[in-house]
Amino acid sequence: MSNYSLPKIDLHLHLDGSVLPETAWELAQEQGIQMPAQDLEGFRHFIVVTADCRSVNEYLKRFELPLQILQDPASLARVTRELIGLLASQGLAYAEIRFAPQLHLRRGMTQRDAIEAVLQGREEGLRANPDIKIGIILCTMCVGPETANMEQNLETVHLAKEYLGKGVVAIDLAGAEGIVPLKNFAPIFDLAKRLEIPFTCHAGDSQGPETVRDALDFGTKRVGHGHHIYDDKALCERAIKEKVTLEICPTSNIQCQSQPSYAEHPAKRLFDMGMRVTINTDNMILSGIDLDTEYDHCLNEMGFTRADLVQMLIYSAEAAFLPKTEKQELIDRIRSCAFASE
Repeated sequence: MSNYSLPKIDLHLHLDGSVLPETAWELAQEQGIQMPAQDLEGFRHFIVVTADCRSVNEYLKRFELPLQILQDPASLARVTRELIGLLASQGLAYAEIRFAPQLHLRRGMTQRDAIEAVLQGREEGLRANPDIKIGIILCTMCVGPETANMEQNLETVHLAKEYLGKGVVAIDLAGAEGIVPLKNFAPIFDLAKRLEIPFTCHAGDSQGPETVRDALDFGTKRVGHGHHIYDDKALCERAIKEKVTLEICPTSNIQCQSQPSYAEHPAKRLFDMGMRVTINTDNMILSGIDLDTEYDHCLNEMGFTRADLVQMLIYSAEAAFLPKTEKQELIDRIRSCAFASE
C-alpha cells in the first residue's frame, strides 16, 4: 500500500524503459530473442544488477533489449496497456508516457504503425483503468549528428500534429547528449512551433547548463532532467522568471552518475530558489523504482518535506500537457488530499 495518498503524476516516463520483466521474458521467448539469463528470476536479477551505469550513454545501451522485443504492433500495444494498469495500481492520477516511433521500424512497421499501436494500447489501458489519464509524448532522437536522422525526426513531428488530441499530447527530443550542440536540432522545434505542437526537451543531464540554455532558446517551458542548470545561477534566474518546469528523475540521475548521490542532488536547492521542480521515474523497470520510491528518497535523503511533495505535484499538474480545466481538476484533487491528510 502506498505511503502517499495523493493523486500522483509522472511527467517523464519512457515506455521502453518500463516493460514488465514477465512480459519482456514472454515476448522474447515467443520471438526467439536471446535473453541475458537462463530463466525469469535470473532476468529479474540481471535488471537489478545492471541498473548502475557509468554514464547516460552507457545507460542508453540498456534499451537495446526492450527495443528488440517491441518491433511489432501487438507487443507495443500490450506493453502500453500493461504499463497503464501498473500506474493505475500505484495510485497515479495522470502520466505522460513517451516513446520514439523511429526506434520501432526494424521489422517493417512505419512510424505511423508504431504510434497507432501505442494509442491502441492506451485506449485499452484507459478502458480497463478509468481513474487514470494518460498522454503520449512522441520522442524525436539524437543518435549522432543532427543530419543523421533529421528526416525521421521531422516525420515524427508531422505525425504528432496528425495525432494531437487523439492521445498524443507533445513531442520531445531524447537520446545521447553531447554528440553535437543541442542547438543543432532547432529545426525540430521550429517545425513544432509552426504546427502548434507542445514540446519538452531532454537537456542538462549528462551535459552542463549550456544544453538547458539551448532548450530554453527553443522556447520550451519544460526540460527533461535539467538538473545541471544549477551550475549557472543566471540561467536559473531566467528559468524561474520564464516559469520553466524541470522533469527531475532522481534515481536515474544517480544510476547514470550525472549526480553523485541523492544527498548531493541539487533538486531541493533548485526548488528552494523558486524553480518549478517535479519528481518523475524516467524508466520504472530498468531503474527498479516507482514514484513512492522516489518520494522516499526525496524525504529521507534529499531534504524535501511532505509539503514540498504537494507543491511539486501542483507544479506537475500545471506543467502537464492537458487542457486548463483538467489541470485545475488535478490541482484541486491534490490540494484536497493534502488537506485531508493533515
